[in-house]
Amino acid sequence: MGWLGVLVLLSTLGLCRSLRRPPPHHPHCYGAAELGEGEAPPHLLGRSLRWDHQGPVQLVPHLERLQEHGGSHRRHRRHREGACPALQLRVGLHSEHNERSISPWRYRIDEDENRYPRKLAFAECLCSGCVDVKTGRETTSLNSVAIHQTMMVLRRKPCPRTSATGLVTFEVDYIRVPVGCTCVLPRTGH
Repeated sequence: MGWLGVLVLLSTLGLCRSLRRPPPHHPHCYGAAELGEGEAPPHLLGRSLRWDHQGPVQLVPHLERLQEHGGSHRRHRRHREGACPALQLRVGLHSEHNERSISPWRYRIDEDENRYPRKLAFAECLCSGCVDVKTGRETTSLNSVAIHQTMMVLRRKPCPRTSATGLVTFEVDYIRVPVGCTCVLPRTGH
C-alpha cells in the first residue's frame, strides 16, 4: 500500500470517528429519601454555586420576618395596591433604596416548588410613571421599568429514564429575576 492508500485509510478512520455518536447522557435520579424538603442534591451545590450570596435569596428571610410581624414597621409599610407613593424627603434619608427611589418598588416572595432556590425575592414597581423630585408626586414624563438580573437555578423534573414514580432529576435553567426599578424615557410612537 502506497502513501496515497495510507492517507485514504487515515482520513476514512477519522471520518468514522467523527460520525460515532456519544453515549446518551443519563441524568442522576433522586428519591425522596435522598433529598430534604425543597432541597437540591449536595453535589450540585458546590462552592461555585453560592446562591446564598445572591440578593434575591438573601432578602427572603428578611421578607418572611416582615410578613410574620404584619409588615407594620414604619420603614416597611405597605402601599395601597396600584397607588404610587408620594416621595417624602425628610423620611427618605433613613429609608431603604427601594423607598427613596424616584421609581419606588417593593419586594414579594416568589415561590416555585420545582425550582432551587425555591423562594426568591422579586421586585415590583409601585408606579407606572416616576416620582417628580420637586412635587413628590407621580409624573408620566418618565416610565418606571423593572431591572432584571439573570440567575441560574435548578429545575426539578420527573426522571426520564425510569417508570418509577417519585424519582426526580435536576436541570440547569436561567431565569430573569426583577431586582429593582428605574426610570426611563417613554417610548415614542415614531
